[in-house]
Amino acid sequence: MVYSVKTTLLVLAAILLLNGCTSKTADSEQASAQAIALLDNLFMEEVSHSPESMTYLGMRERYDEWDNISETATERSLKMTRRHLATVKAIDTSVLDASAKLSIRMFIEQAEQTIAAHQWRYHNYPVNQMRGVHSMVPSFLINQHLIASREEAQAYIGRIKNASLLMDQLLEQLKIREDKGIIPPQFIFPYVLKSIENITSGAPFDQGGVDSTILADFRAKVAALEISDTEQAQLIDDAKIALLRHLAPGYSKLHQYMSALQIKADNQHGVWKFPDGEAFYNFALKRTTTTDLTADDIHQIGIVEVQRIQDEMRAIMKTVNFDGDLKAFFDFTRDDKQFYYPDTAAGKQAYLDRATAVIDNMQSRLDELFITKPKAALQVKAVEPFREASAGQAFYQSPAPDGSRPGTYFANLYRMSDMAKYQLEALAYHEGLPGHHMQISIAQELKNMPKFRLYGGHTAFIEGWGLYSELVPKEIGLYEDPYSDFGRLSGELYRACRLVVDTGIHAKRWSRQRALDYMAANVPHSHGYNVRQIERYIVMPSQATAYKIGMLKIQQLRSDATVALGEKFDIRQFHDVVLKDGSVPLTILEDNVKAWIADLLAG
Repeated sequence: MVYSVKTTLLVLAAILLLNGCTSKTADSEQASAQAIALLDNLFMEEVSHSPESMTYLGMRERYDEWDNISETATERSLKMTRRHLATVKAIDTSVLDASAKLSIRMFIEQAEQTIAAHQWRYHNYPVNQMRGVHSMVPSFLINQHLIASREEAQAYIGRIKNASLLMDQLLEQLKIREDKGIIPPQFIFPYVLKSIENITSGAPFDQGGVDSTILADFRAKVAALEISDTEQAQLIDDAKIALLRHLAPGYSKLHQYMSALQIKADNQHGVWKFPDGEAFYNFALKRTTTTDLTADDIHQIGIVEVQRIQDEMRAIMKTVNFDGDLKAFFDFTRDDKQFYYPDTAAGKQAYLDRATAVIDNMQSRLDELFITKPKAALQVKAVEPFREASAGQAFYQSPAPDGSRPGTYFANLYRMSDMAKYQLEALAYHEGLPGHHMQISIAQELKNMPKFRLYGGHTAFIEGWGLYSELVPKEIGLYEDPYSDFGRLSGELYRACRLVVDTGIHAKRWSRQRALDYMAANVPHSHGYNVRQIERYIVMPSQATAYKIGMLKIQQLRSDATVALGEKFDIRQFHDVVLKDGSVPLTILEDNVKAWIADLLAG
């Protein structure tokens, strides 16, 4: 796929057409279609520089490569973004329809934000316990790299070989940050070192024993090919050689570097310690929430919401006739074995089966709440063993646009004591239906939508919708068990506490221990779960604020619409308005809902 000369010509032609269009020479529909085509060309040029993005989108080109994360590639990407921004700003939008105008507006805003973020490009930890490059390699190969032919198997081997180059580029990035004093806190290093050791254990790294994580995946995928046993054996031998000669040395260098860097690490956990850390965090909050809320605003919203939700929990205590205070109820629900599946293979399968049943039931009830529904399939899987020790409680992976891969709700069953039965229902709604799978799949299936909007997203909208989706099923009679409703509230409570501790850590200089103490005093979750969550907020500053801020905005807009429209209000129409433009900043979501209200009142 070549986008340099070809794309330039297409862009120039589109600009000439768009700027030559007036209401006299072309209708709005034609001009809008040309604008979308232009944006798609620019998006595909960006994708063509990212082999990983191409694979996520179901494409098979550059199938043996990883993204280039070198300094040179970063500067080249910045120049491309600036060029694209100038191109789109040159378009005369007066002849475009409302949808195309919105797309132009969103493209410009995102490009400007990407350019503004460039100054903060080193303010992160490329290797951490959540989503480091080191753990991405096996996860990507297992979950994204499909093998339907001998050539695709060879491309898989190519990616194993090229992991060595990727690790070299990663080390370059880590050393730049080390020179700037941006070094992960001490707690991160044992996780990372253990993860590297897990990835490089088993055959062919060790003599005898079971296959390593990557080799086991490759062997299973190759076994499904319709090729001879000899060809299969040759591919597996080639993969073993690539793992030993290329991947292993790259990971060994990373392990050595991280072991040495650990000596320089400290126990300061907030980004306030970075160069210009306060300004960076303010930028991160604005980018995450798509609002102008300050760290102090968000901190105070969290405190108010924590109190409200805990009051609702006290009402449930009365419903189940619990004798004791809220802290005692937390201890009871956290420690009583009746609320957990056994930590066995059978127990883990029972959890997955129950989560699937909850999603299937919700699927049968969607017509009560929605007009538009997703076409993509959804599956429930356990997080893979190599990353379950440090991964989050649950997360969602979107389907391939071509239908070759379903959407996936990953449940982390590493410790069954972290996966209470009473939280199962809310998690399934959040990650599956009507949550992430619904919103993201519908976005990918929208018509006449530029690709950058179909496959991009705004965390406050996406996670706000996910949290809102935990509440909506209650309105149609689900959460029949009061303990499940308590589980829903415990999830919402946790998101409210996130507003307090994220801003506490990164703006108010809270220690990791102070954040843990706050969680222990205010939520029913286990100590182990709290530890993993606080450590997540440390390495992903501001991200955790998106959930509650997004949910509160959706609830506020729904309340406004209900009051304004009265009997004209239809929850199914409201949900369509929220989802009809894919993931948008909360400011644009508010504009969309207000326009819908005005249209209904005018009619």
